[in-house]
Amino acid sequence: MTDVLPAGSLDGKVALVTGSSRGIGADTVRYFAQAGADVVINYRNKAPRAEKLATELRGLGRKALVVAADLTDPASVGEMFAKVTEEFGRLDILVLNASGGMESGMAEDYALKLNRDAQVDVLEQARPLLGEGSRVVFVTSHQAHFIRTTPTMPEYEPVAKSKRAGEDALRELIPGLAEAGVGFTVVSGDMIEGTITATLLERMNPGAISERRESAGKLYNVSEFAAEVAQAAVDPVPEDNTRLVGDTSGFVAE
Repeated sequence: MTDVLPAGSLDGKVALVTGSSRGIGADTVRYFAQAGADVVINYRNKAPRAEKLATELRGLGRKALVVAADLTDPASVGEMFAKVTEEFGRLDILVLNASGGMESGMAEDYALKLNRDAQVDVLEQARPLLGEGSRVVFVTSHQAHFIRTTPTMPEYEPVAKSKRAGEDALRELIPGLAEAGVGFTVVSGDMIEGTITATLLERMNPGAISERRESAGKLYNVSEFAAEVAQAAVDPVPEDNTRLVGDTSGFVAE
């Protein structure tokens, strides 16, 4: 994995990425550490994987705090930020990466709880730690970002709608964040090859990934999309607070 951000460019900074024990979250937190940031690795229930990543990043000379938290439980989120406060006292970068809704055995409202309610709660509880000049990034998909104007496959529609609801709720906080000097960017990508979501969709709808790849011309893989997420945390905030990654010609803008 090549360095995405200049070495030393995040020296002295602290970054937290939700859902960062694997996939896009893990690669994003890795890019931050490679650039010099101390990091917080958040996971729900895969402690060994999170600890393995932390050991790797500590090998770079970075501090890596590993914190389990169920983001749908405000008390659990509060405990996470209490540990962050104790260890670092602040946050410079918060990436809202964790999402879900396609897991089996979850309550009917789980997608909305995680993709909307939990995202807002995490940001609100992080606010005291986010000083002037800090950044917040919300990770979503084109299928969710454009769901009001462009239909998606039925298997993904409930998740897409819940993620769009989360994006809308977070966007309502932008004026208050801006007043405090906190930048906010939505990063939207197409289907990402190698993610659990893409794998599940392919299993439910064989050929979905290849069909989408042919239509888009290219689908980003995990490390490529994570690089865009990491870059969004340091690049100037776009005028519409939105960073669209990859082809969007098949989606209708609002």
